[in-house]
Amino acid sequence: MILELKNIYKDYYQGKLVVPVLKDVNFQMEEGEYVAIMGPSGSGKSTLMNIIGCLDQATSGSFILDGQDISKCSENQMSDIRLNKIGFVFQSFHLLARQTALTNVELPLTYAKIPRKERKERALKALDRVGLSDRVDFRPNQLSGGQMQRVAIARAMVNNPKLLLADEPTGALDSRSGDQIMELFGRLNEEGVSVLMITHDANIAAHAKRIVTIFDGVLEEKG
Repeated sequence: MILELKNIYKDYYQGKLVVPVLKDVNFQMEEGEYVAIMGPSGSGKSTLMNIIGCLDQATSGSFILDGQDISKCSENQMSDIRLNKIGFVFQSFHLLARQTALTNVELPLTYAKIPRKERKERALKALDRVGLSDRVDFRPNQLSGGQMQRVAIARAMVNNPKLLLADEPTGALDSRSGDQIMELFGRLNEEGVSVLMITHDANIAAHAKRIVTIFDGVLEEKG
C-alpha cells in the first residue's frame, strides 16, 4: 500500500470559531494505482491534497505514506518526504521563467544534492520521457501551455517519487493540450507510476481507473 488515511479530521480556526473542513476521511491507495479525487470548489479537496502532499498536518487521525507515519513527522522530515517521495504537478506549472526546461527539471535534484553530471543525465531522460527531448534549452516563454506542463511533469518525475500528485493538471490548458497531458498520465501509470489526481472536472477524473468523490469534507468511493 502506498498510502492510507485513517479517521482524518482537519479543522481551521476563525477567531474562536472552529471550522471543520475534513470529516472522518478514510482512504487507501495501492502502489501503481491511478486514482482521481473529485469534488467541487470548497469541498475540502485542496485541504486533503495538502495533507497527502505533506504540506500540512491533519488535526487528528493517522496518515501512512510508503510505510511512514506522517502524523508523527517534524517539518524537516515532511520536507524530505516531499522532496524524495512525492512529485507535484500544479495547475499553474510553477516553472522558473528565466531557466531552461533542463534547469527547471534539474531543480529537485539540485535540492537533493545530486552531482551535476548525474543531474543532467536524469533531467534529459525525464524530458525525453515526456516527449520534450527537442526542447531542453527552451525557456517557459518559448513553450506552449501543454509543453510547460510536460516540463512540470518531467520535474515531478525526475526524483522517481513514490507518488505523482496532480492538482487540476489541465486547468490552465486548452482541451487538446489537456487531452495530451491526460494521455501522458495514463502512459506513466502503465509504466508503474502511482498517480493521484485532484480535480473538479468529471471528464478529467474519468481518465483515472478509480474515482473517489469529496463533498463538504466527506469522502466517498464512486461506483
